Amino acid sequence: MKSDFLFKAVTFKATARKALTLAAACLLASSVYAQTEDADQASPTPGASKVRIVRLSQVRGVVQIDRHINRGFENAIANLPVVEQSQIKTGAGVAEVEFEDNSSMRIAPNSLVEFPRLERETSGATASTVHVIQGTAYVSLVKRQDKKAPVNQFALIFGERTLNLDPATHVRLDLRGSQANLAVIDGTVRTDGENGGVSIPKKKTATFQIFDKNEPTVAKDIAENIFDDWDHQEASYHSNVASLSRFNSPYAYGLSDMSYYGSFVDLPGCGSMWRPYFATASWNPYSNGTWAWYGGSGYSWVSPYPWAWTPYHSGTWMSCGNAGWGWMPGGGWYGVNNVASTSFPTTGSGSGAGKLGGAPIRAPHAPAHSPGPRDPSLIAVSSKPVPTSGISTATRSFVFQKDSAGMGVPRETLGRLDKFSHETVTRGVAQTPVYANGPQQQAGRAGGMGPGAGAGGQHQGLATSIHRGSPPAPAYSGGSMGSWSGSGGSARGGSSVGGPSMGSGMGRSGGGPPASAPAASHK
Repeated sequence: MKSDFLFKAVTFKATARKALTLAAACLLASSVYAQTEDADQASPTPGASKVRIVRLSQVRGVVQIDRHINRGFENAIANLPVVEQSQIKTGAGVAEVEFEDNSSMRIAPNSLVEFPRLERETSGATASTVHVIQGTAYVSLVKRQDKKAPVNQFALIFGERTLNLDPATHVRLDLRGSQANLAVIDGTVRTDGENGGVSIPKKKTATFQIFDKNEPTVAKDIAENIFDDWDHQEASYHSNVASLSRFNSPYAYGLSDMSYYGSFVDLPGCGSMWRPYFATASWNPYSNGTWAWYGGSGYSWVSPYPWAWTPYHSGTWMSCGNAGWGWMPGGGWYGVNNVASTSFPTTGSGSGAGKLGGAPIRAPHAPAHSPGPRDPSLIAVSSKPVPTSGISTATRSFVFQKDSAGMGVPRETLGRLDKFSHETVTRGVAQTPVYANGPQQQAGRAGGMGPGAGAGGQHQGLATSIHRGSPPAPAYSGGSMGSWSGSGGSARGGSSVGGPSMGSGMGRSGGGPPASAPAASHK
């Protein structure tokens, strides 16, 4: 009975399909904060701890990160931990940062954001401060699920202004020189000023002069931005999952991706385990990734897959022989200094596990020494190419590749993946018709709202999403299929295909490690 309860699936509203077991949420909720503190970080507020682990959950296009390790800006990859004093800079690219309670922040092109404070208070609540230095950023904070739990603190800084945002607040901040436009998409924002401050209600926009304390002017509506749809889709994804978390786990984030990109199955000799879709028995969870150096915390294993957060920071990967690899929740939480955690069954039909196709499976070992001044701090590991799903512009179809394990598959917009996964594993490939849905280029719209939206066609593709089926008639006649033109290519050889607007930007991970990580290789 207890076992049945632990592996009882819950249903997420956003996807209406089986999610992770309650066991995963329970174990994460009770896990020990095992992250090693970075000795180079500033001293925490009295009574607070630096044991935080925020992640770079999405990377599209040109995105760089300064991880506060005295290396300056490096090319960013998805699933990198974001620590205090980090900075994220976008060029022709966008990024998403996910906090432990499923709150999230999205960064539009040509923007610079800093994280001067990431602490955990003695009550267990988190205290986050984000400084938007330039560009456009969205912040969506989830609603409190447990009224008795301590309230997480979130401060938004721009210029000389600091706004303390309440839970369930959703805002867009556009910085242009010394002026800032704050659009309140949901909730109410209170400002502190020399005259007592003002309240900015939902669906209003406040214009600040960022280097003085004068009250902002408040407009009656919100002008559109070409990245609003992307923000809305991603914020809804996080909010719907967070609303079903009953355990107030500080590490519940990442479960949403696992519920969409895989499921729990019974593996012979191992029992009920989670496996990603589009993975055969020959797939290895540690074939590809990156070792990322984090000062006093050591090396952190960063996997490129779109679901690859929770399974590499908790639980155990187990090789079940001819059934392949699966992940089992349990144990503590591995913070920034996470290492490969694998095991093999010793009894049952899993005998011979650890070998697939006659070759032994070896988990990667972290480099023995810290990187020297001229050594890369991001070390790619690649034992074989990563098959990547993507678009065939010749057939206007999305092509799912065997052993891609979700690489290249966009979040949520293609509907249920289980049937596509079954067809891919049995036949080697599956496909479905898709269409592109992007912002319209119209005069007077929000193309000039801020640095993140002002480049016209240059950034249109970053705001484009793909959807299963045929486009609605108005969208088709309005030119939403324009993203296809000039792309060329086809889905062959297990690689992602498509033009600039449809390539790696559609997937959470943005491509395999060889393309995302530095040239250095460690096997």
